[in-house]
Order: sequence, then structure tokens, then C-alpha cells
Amino acid sequence: MHLVITMGGIAVLAVAAIVWGGRVFNRLLMLRTLKEEGWGALGEKLARRHDLIDHLANAVKEPMRDERDAVDELARLRALARQASGVAAVAAAESGLEQGLGRLFGAMENYPQIKTNKNIADLLKSLTTLEEEIHLTRRYYNATVRDLNIAIQSFPSIIIARGFGFRESDLLEPHPVARHECRLTRH
Repeated sequence: MHLVITMGGIAVLAVAAIVWGGRVFNRLLMLRTLKEEGWGALGEKLARRHDLIDHLANAVKEPMRDERDAVDELARLRALARQASGVAAVAAAESGLEQGLGRLFGAMENYPQIKTNKNIADLLKSLTTLEEEIHLTRRYYNATVRDLNIAIQSFPSIIIARGFGFRESDLLEPHPVARHECRLTRH
């Protein structure tokens, strides 16, 4: 049996390949856009967190005069976190900031006047709520990265991904340090 390829058959295959390539490209583009939106939302929440930490540090500075090192270190870590860019740098900076917060919260336990300060209690409540939002946003971002990476690595979409410069992204992993509670018991 002879294989006969007509011009019409070639045209149909070419159109099918173009349609398939367009669909794959559009899916990759959608996944990359969702990832970028997730990263932007995470950046906004982290910026709000940095502002809250600044307010908290200012609120406890006076009553915690003896703990000036912890407050100053937290300010330094917050500044580093604000300057970080890229997934790895942000993860490292936020990890350091979380450790600094943990040290500050530990020191705050020794100051009873802080436990009864409404302004500080409100800041801690806002920070706790924001920490949950950050956790959820980080999970969303990581899910979009996972979906994009799978699409980029999968055959046959890898052909389109490589041809149009789609690259795999890194996950934003939370630091393995136990999460701290942003609250103090009120007396």
C-alpha cells in the first residue's frame, strides 16, 4: 500500500499543529500569569507585614528599653526583608525576620505592661491574621508554580515552552522553624 500525502492532508496537519501549539502556548501563558499574580499578592502581604512589624517594634521600644538589641535586630531584619528580591532571597530574608520576631516575642513575655497594652494587643492580633493570609497566599503561589512547572516539563508541551522561553520557577518554602504565636495572654 502506498502512502499518498496530498496537499490538502498536509494543510490539515499544519493547521492542527498550529491550533495545538496555540492552545499549549495560551495555557502556559495563563499559568505564568497566575504565578505572577500570586507572587504580587504575596509581595503585598509581606509589605503589610513589614509595616506591622515596624509599628510593633516602635510600640515596644519604650517599655522594653533593656531589650534594645532585640528591637534593633528586628529593624535590621525587616530592612533586609524589604530589600530582598527573587524567591530564594525573599525566603531567606523572611526566615530571618520570623526568627527575629520569635526572639522579640520571647522577650516580650518578661514585660507585664506589654501584656495589658491595647495598642500592642491590636498589633499582635493584626499580625496573627496577616500571618494566616500570608500562609494561604504562599500556598496559592506554590500551587501555581507547581502547575506551571509540570506544564513546562510535560511532553509535548515542553517543545512549545522551550521555544517561547518559558522557564521553571522555584517554590517559596516556609522556614522549618516552628511557627510562633503573635499574641500574649492578657491579665
